Amino acid sequence: MAEKNILAYFKSREEAEGAAAKLRALRVEDMRVDEVGRFPGDGIDHVENPINADFPSLGYLTLGGDFADRSAGILAAADVSASGMSAGGGEDDTMGRNYLLTAVVNEDVHHQALRVVKECGGLL
Repeated sequence: MAEKNILAYFKSREEAEGAAAKLRALRVEDMRVDEVGRFPGDGIDHVENPINADFPSLGYLTLGGDFADRSAGILAAADVSASGMSAGGGEDDTMGRNYLLTAVVNEDVHHQALRVVKECGGLL
């Protein structure tokens, strides 16, 4: 039997896990839920003084990114979200949907699985 894949974005881990539980009833081949983000790293967990602190880039300070080199941090600082003045609008429908459900299903239940994901709040 042929297999199909599903990539769906969710606003919370609970939504994604709820969809995963319902998909298990359809006997998915493989599935996982991961937290994803636009920038690498876990963020900073302490307060930095931007005047006298030693931080690698504005991207690190405002986005909490853990960048591989200085150039990547500088490039991330060019993002509108680094200033804190972004309203979060725009063309990106995945904003705020940091949980990715990835599933592999049999072709015969693919449409049913897509319907389950949508009913659980997933964005395909």
